[in-house]
Amino acid sequence: MTDRQASSQNLRDHFLVASPWLGDPNFHGGVVYICDHGDDGTFGLLINQPLDVSLGEILEQLDMDGGHLEVPVFAGGPVQQERGFVLHPPGREWQSTVAVSDAIQVTTSRDILQAIGNDTGPGRYLVALGYAGWSAGQLEEELAGNAWLTCPASAGLLFDTPWQDRYKTILAQMGIDPGQLDQSVGHA
Repeated sequence: MTDRQASSQNLRDHFLVASPWLGDPNFHGGVVYICDHGDDGTFGLLINQPLDVSLGEILEQLDMDGGHLEVPVFAGGPVQQERGFVLHPPGREWQSTVAVSDAIQVTTSRDILQAIGNDTGPGRYLVALGYAGWSAGQLEEELAGNAWLTCPASAGLLFDTPWQDRYKTILAQMGIDPGQLDQSVGHA
């Protein structure tokens, strides 16, 4: 998919892969899962930049069970970094859930964290603090400037691929060798 094609379509349920030309250090080497994209702007979560805190530590801070969980929590983006988001497959209903696709939902309510801590939550999930947001037309401008590469998302890649492999795996699925991409920086 070309950047021009991507900028003219809805990118909900797509991955954005930061190109070496993206100047924002918050996103260097980043992969963003787009949860919403429309006329009012774009909302997504970084899925490959873990914080230096485990889910168990967060649950303990919230006085919830699950302190034993050595699961990474991701820096979802630079906006509202105190706000939590859980990406997960459909299943049980939670207080504040939005379906992104048939295979992926995002929940922002505490009940899902309590369930995860009690081992009654979804079996596959990704927890992020903060989010990436773009105002209306901002992401389209960045796409036109070759700041991002895009491709359709998959639940398997989101939940089953180790976080440290997501960037390379997505690029490989797009037919791009990350080594060649990095080598082209600064060359005419």
